[in-house]
Amino acid sequence: MTALTADRNTPRRDGELVSDPLAAAAVLYVGAMYALDNSGNAVAATAAGNTVRAVAQEQVSLAAGDSRVEGRRSTYLFDNSAGAGELTRADIGKVAYVADDQTVSKTGTAVAGLVIDIEDGQVWVDVSQAPVLAAAIAAAAAP
Repeated sequence: MTALTADRNTPRRDGELVSDPLAAAAVLYVGAMYALDNSGNAVAATAAGNTVRAVAQEQVSLAAGDSRVEGRRSTYLFDNSAGAGELTRADIGKVAYVADDQTVSKTGTAVAGLVIDIEDGQVWVDVSQAPVLAAAIAAAAAP
């Protein structure tokens, strides 16, 4: 390609709204964190799963004829784990991990995002930061 010599209508995305294909047998509920499986298809976030991609903006399932999920990457209020996994104000600015599709934890392997605040026992998490945090954790763990 060559440099512009006239105005160009350049499409843009803010990166907040995403649309992903559903995995086979996937069911996602409004407000659920979801990740992408190894084939790039949306699945409900689990503690043993992959990094969070977004939060579902609609209830979808392949059985209902849906083929894609609309997701949003922003800051959301999730339930907090209890016991040793409970996040506290001391964890603000640290990584939150997935406990299930609506709960975050201090420990785990599937990154949910960045802890922004703790409010009435729940946790504000910026899920848009999840891929960056997961990459940083993987790089730090590499030999």
